[in-house]
Order: sequence, then structure tokens, then C-alpha cells
Amino acid sequence: MELTGAEIIMECLVREGVDVMFGYPGGAILPTYDAMTKYPQLHHVLVRHEQGASHMADGYARATGRVGVAIATSGPGATNLVTGLATAMMDSSPIVAITGQVARGAIGSDAFQETDVTGVTLPVTKHNYLVSDIDELAYTIREAFYIARSGRPGPVLVDVPKDVQIEKTEFVYPEGDIIRLPGYRPAQKASDDQVASALELINQAKRPIILAGHGIMMSQAMQELRELSEKGGIPVALTLLGKGAMSEKHPLVLGMMGMHGAAACNYAIQESDLLIALGMRFDDRVTGNLKTYARNARKIHVDIDPSEINKNVPVDVGIAGDLRTVLAQLLPQVEVKQHPDWLARIRDWQEDADERDILHHDTGSRLLGAQVINDLWRFTDGEAITVTDVGQHQMLEAQYYPHQRPATMITSGGLGTMGFGVPAAIGAKFGQPSEEVWAIVGDGGFQMTMCELGTAAQENVDVNIAILNNGFLGMVRQWQEFFYEERYQSTPMFNPDFCKLAEAFGIATMRVTDRSQIEESVAFARSVKGPTLIEYVIEKDDVVYPMVPAGADLDAMLRRPKPGEVIKK
Repeated sequence: MELTGAEIIMECLVREGVDVMFGYPGGAILPTYDAMTKYPQLHHVLVRHEQGASHMADGYARATGRVGVAIATSGPGATNLVTGLATAMMDSSPIVAITGQVARGAIGSDAFQETDVTGVTLPVTKHNYLVSDIDELAYTIREAFYIARSGRPGPVLVDVPKDVQIEKTEFVYPEGDIIRLPGYRPAQKASDDQVASALELINQAKRPIILAGHGIMMSQAMQELRELSEKGGIPVALTLLGKGAMSEKHPLVLGMMGMHGAAACNYAIQESDLLIALGMRFDDRVTGNLKTYARNARKIHVDIDPSEINKNVPVDVGIAGDLRTVLAQLLPQVEVKQHPDWLARIRDWQEDADERDILHHDTGSRLLGAQVINDLWRFTDGEAITVTDVGQHQMLEAQYYPHQRPATMITSGGLGTMGFGVPAAIGAKFGQPSEEVWAIVGDGGFQMTMCELGTAAQENVDVNIAILNNGFLGMVRQWQEFFYEERYQSTPMFNPDFCKLAEAFGIATMRVTDRSQIEESVAFARSVKGPTLIEYVIEKDDVVYPMVPAGADLDAMLRRPKPGEVIKK
């Protein structure tokens, strides 16, 4: 059948299984928007800013494992996607962004709303395209989806000139396994030598620990991870994006590692004799000082991306392959062990941490972020999908909202993008409409994309927005307190009345100033069929402990004092 380029785009989205797309119209993409009227099975969500579209596509992708789709026009529309594309790139989230471009004859002439979008996005996409021939359009979109979801997932951008969208050609969808990309062959299996070397280290270790990352969920290796942990008696530390890879209620799961991770995790890593790193990339927030990182431990690293092996941390056995496949190769020959002395040592660290936990201290009438997050966990039965922004509330969520299922904690890890939370939560809810979804944000990050309240209201998305309002850029204020002699430059914030702001969009709201109101606030949010905003007014001087100062050894943590102790800053 003969179709326009715009209709070809829509046909390809349908055949790729897309059900929703997030975007904002404009002149150079208008033919594609006009073609949408012929495809009612594709639901378009009108965002208020293109950054919101890329974050919504990202949240959708992380919640479902499917490719998220964002659409924008040329020039500023496309460049507004960049932050979301960079966020997805850092966290290996599969997105396809389709952007309009000025007509081919005008490219390079500084035409109205012209930008070299492929040049701009080259560093923050897995791949990108400028389609100059309508006969290549269908194959290009097919290839874009394949690249986005295969191997190490990531964002792909397809830039389509306006005249290509208007032209017509005979549409032939590229069916079957026809994608052939020279040099792109994601590894799958470990070699026999790699399997033997890894097994020797695992079976000989006395103090092993598994470092479980985002790759566990992307490869669907959750069952294999649990089998390895239980069979070998090996405790599991989670990265921020690895939360949910194994239930945090499991006795062998230690919680999150790293800068604001559980103290027991960090001590265990530093005293281990074997690290088994699975689908994680040894980010600086995980390792601390590389010179002293787990200096007495042998190291195994399994990752789908060979460029990650030996990039930050030299390892003894590096395996580039699909995690689920590699673990299936290892498991039959892993010896059954318990490591009772090692686990007892870890329990001692955990007991010490419990004495320092703010939840076990008398805080009087003060409402603290940890209390809010832990109560949200209790009153949602730990079953909600939580989507965070970036800052203190993000780290408190990681510490005080234990996750039992994969893909239920969604956050910007690598890029640390403030403003991610609300739009990504909207995308997650579109991907998982039957799930309870909470956006957990700070007063600073929320204001970066609060325009998406309009999207939530227009779509009547059943998303609950929890704002932890301390009147500061909280995490930056914490650094100023510890390392800049309490010079709070540019961190106190003048905020609007968040409840009135949301009410202007017709969104139901509630303000919480006392811990006794938290249960009521969750019940209120659940009673509303549509978006809600709950403002939790917390203490201005709230601090997240533990904290590893930048560049310090992983076990050189600043820790909350026990009752009677004095903290040294």
C-alpha cells in the first residue's frame, strides 16, 4: 500500500507493539501528528515540555521493559529532549525518539527551528539517524527499535525531515529477523575457561559478596541471582538501580551499597575476599576511593557491555555476556555453602546500624523524611511502584522503602536528573495501569517539571505525588553543612503553595505536618481516581546518613551518632 512518510511512522509504531507515545507537536513534525488521526489505537499523551516526554517514555520503558516512544518537532523541541535522552543513556533505558526536521533542501541554511539534532544527540544516544530517503524510513524505524532494546539497551533517535513525512511510497514493513548491523553482535555466553575460572573463585571464597545491578532485571535473571545467592550462601548488595532484583526481605539481601548505602554493605565489600559483580558498572558513587576499594578481594564481573569490563575496577575474571545465560552456565557447578562466620560478622554491622537508625530515636514532634518514606512503605504494603526525583528523598527511598519485586523502584541513577520523578511516574503509570504508582520528589526537583501537572490532570492519570518539602535543595544543603562550613549559598528555596498550585489544575491535595497524618494521607490518595499531590512538610536540617564523602574510602562513612555520641563533621 502507498503511504506518506508520516503514515509509515505510525504503521511501524503499531507493528512494533507501541500503545502510547509522549510528545508535543510543532511545524516540522506536524505531518506525523496529522497522520495520528488515522491510528486511534495509538494513544498520544500531550506533555507540557519535551523534557517531560523523554522522561515519560523512560518511565514507561523501565516499568514495562518495552521501548518507550517520545515525539518532538525540530530545533528547540528536539533539543528539549536531550536531558531525558542522556538520563536514559546513562541508565540503559530503551527509548525511541522521533523528531521532525526542516525539509531536506533547507538543511544547513539556518532555517527557522533548524538544529543539527543528530550532532547534538550523538553523545547521549546509543545510535541516531537522519532519514533522507523515504524508502529507508520503515527499515530505519525497525532498526531503531532493535538497537534500543537489544544488548545493552539505550535511547535511539530518528530525525525525519518534513518533506520526507509528506512524500509517498509503497510501504513494505521489514518482517522477520532481517536486521544486520556490522560490528554489532551483543555477546551471550561465557567461554568454558571463563566459567571454570569464575567457579574456582566462587567455590574457594570465604567472604564472598554479590553486587547486583540494573542488568539483573534487564536480562530477567532474578531467579538465577536468588539461586546463586542461596546455593552459595552469598550475601547480596544492591546498586541503586538494582533495587528489586532480589526481595529486600530476603535474609541474604543487605540493602543498597555506596555513598548513602547501608553501612553493613560497605563494610562487607571492603572486607570481602570475592566480589561477584553482576550487571553493574562500578560507578564512583558505589566504589568510593578506587585505590582502596575492596583491596583484598578477587573480582568477577559479568556485563553485557564489554566496554565496562576493567573500565573502572580491574577484575580477575571478566565475562561479557547476557547475565541470565552466564549465570545458568555457572549455577550447576556452584558448591552448596553457608559461610556462617562471614554472615555473623555482617549481622554485627547491621545491629550497630540499627542502633543508629533515626527511626529508633525519639525525634519528638519533628517530621523527618525517613519517617515519611518508611510510613509510605508500611501503608502501601511495600507494593507500590515508586518513582523518585534526585536528592535526599531519593536516598531515603533507597534506604527506607524495601522493594520485593523488580522494576518497582524507578529513578535517575547515573545522570542524577532533577525533574525526572513526576513525568517518569506518569509514564510508568501508562505502562502499568493496574499498579499503585507514587512519585516521591523534593521541593526543588519538583519545580523543574511541575508543568507536567497539566499533563497528569488532562489525562486524569492515577499517580500520587509525594513532595518532601524542607524549603531547601536538601542534598546540596547537606554538603554545605558538612564540607562548606554551613555556608548555605543558593540552597534555601522560596516555594509556592504546592497544594494551591495543584488545585489550580483540579488535582486533589493534602498537606501533612505531623507523622500521625501519614496513614490518612495514603488512604486519601488511594480514594481518589486521578492524580493527587500530598505535601509532607519536613525538617529543614534533615540529613541522610550514612554518607561517604566524595573520594573517600568506601568504609570511611559519616554515620548518625548513637544516643550520647557526638558526630564529627
